[in-house]
Amino acid sequence: MKLRRMAIMETRSTKRRRISDILKLNEFEMGIDRISDLPDAILHHILFLLPIKYVAQMSVLSKRWRFLWTTLPDLDFTTLSPFSTSNLEKQSHPPTTTSATEDFMNQVLSVRDKHSDIGILRFHAHLSFSRLNRLIRSAIRHNVKELDVEVATNDFFNFPRCVIGSESLRVFRLKSRHPGFRLLPSSTMISGFQSLQSLSLSLVIFDKQPSLLDLFSHSSFPFLKNLHLDACFGLKYLHVGCRALEEFNLENCFKLQGLDISGAKLERLKVASCFDAYSNKSWVKINAPKLRHLLWEYNAVTDTTIFEQCSSFLHEASINFFILHEDISMSKLQSVQNFLSGLSRAHSLTLESQPVEVLSNSNFFAVNLQQFHNLKSLELRTGFNKSNFHGLACLFRSTPSLHTLILNIINDYKIERKQWNKDLWDLSSTEEEQYWESQTQNLKSFLQHLKVVKIHGFQECENEVTLAKFLLKNGKALEEMILDAGHCNARDTLRRQKIRSQLMGFSWASSNAKVVFQ
Repeated sequence: MKLRRMAIMETRSTKRRRISDILKLNEFEMGIDRISDLPDAILHHILFLLPIKYVAQMSVLSKRWRFLWTTLPDLDFTTLSPFSTSNLEKQSHPPTTTSATEDFMNQVLSVRDKHSDIGILRFHAHLSFSRLNRLIRSAIRHNVKELDVEVATNDFFNFPRCVIGSESLRVFRLKSRHPGFRLLPSSTMISGFQSLQSLSLSLVIFDKQPSLLDLFSHSSFPFLKNLHLDACFGLKYLHVGCRALEEFNLENCFKLQGLDISGAKLERLKVASCFDAYSNKSWVKINAPKLRHLLWEYNAVTDTTIFEQCSSFLHEASINFFILHEDISMSKLQSVQNFLSGLSRAHSLTLESQPVEVLSNSNFFAVNLQQFHNLKSLELRTGFNKSNFHGLACLFRSTPSLHTLILNIINDYKIERKQWNKDLWDLSSTEEEQYWESQTQNLKSFLQHLKVVKIHGFQECENEVTLAKFLLKNGKALEEMILDAGHCNARDTLRRQKIRSQLMGFSWASSNAKVVFQ
């Protein structure tokens, strides 16, 4: 009976599959269009993933597709005529876009019902200022929510006035490829942007208005969460005080002398390639009690640095600054100290080679570096020459609870690095070994907590081997040391074996430690 029932069930299952296949075949032969039966929202999403010229061609398929074309909420014209960077660099005056491309964009916007709103509009083109304004005004009339514009013009143009009073716009990105644009007077700008949540401006010219101290306030941008300013030429003073701001990026403002950032909700901050290195009155002031991520990338050290509140939420910070050799003054070094003190509650810290060199400067020894009690991971990029020892020791003393130390060694031909050539049985101490041994008591807490050491670019040089031996000899909590030679092929196998034997040939402070050569 059971076998018979199973046979009947299998027969019924097979029959159902056969009937389903027959129906699908009939539908295919009859030309039934299942895609057109999908809801508008799904079809809109599918069409947004396609180049817009193909979407336009599909509008002639049927009445349904023609209707879809006029109600498409998101329009991406960037696939029509993408920029060629090489061509722009060669041309001092780029030509305006072809009339066919502009006509197509205007035609798409004109066929839409006046009550049909636009969610996203993106276009990249060579345009005159009047044509650019015409397209943006048309988008604003359709209550666009996200507007992404990248444009090259024959001359400077003004910030589009129609954007300021838009009640629908939530995201606005305006990037000028050539030659740049100017902001309208502050009295005009501060009256709008009441709904904007994200703003990105690139290549702004500040010939006659070098200050932005009153624009980015809570009254002008009450809901602004993301702000990105790039290549603001001539900008000298900037104040950002939007209360809702969560992320702020500032890049390529080489003339900047004063920066004031205040944000109770600011979590992510990036400042890159900013500040006038030749100014003797530059300053930065940061008040961000909830800051979690900080990227300070290749900025000139200011004369004054003020952190009004050290963020206890700071998860990671990556720092790279520089000082001109002729300008290493106590005021600059004090500014460095104040800056690093503002990061004293960070959990992860990365310092590039320039900050390590500044900390190694002999004048810096008169400055006390604040303790990083919460720091668990420290990554350093260094040439690892003899002069860096003091800077490294200063950092180690300031990180009493460090768990992981990562050293990325720069193999620069300008930096003299002596190869480790001691005889295997020569146990006399070098000058470097004597220095590190003299720091044992000062680094007591550091050595009691350090568990992982990674040295990348390990080329069996004396400075590297000396530090590795010191950490093995005194690191009571050490669990793993990774010595990575990187991509260097010219390895001296015999010398490496001698180094390995020496590292294994004395008593380690931690019985759980292991050394891995890579």
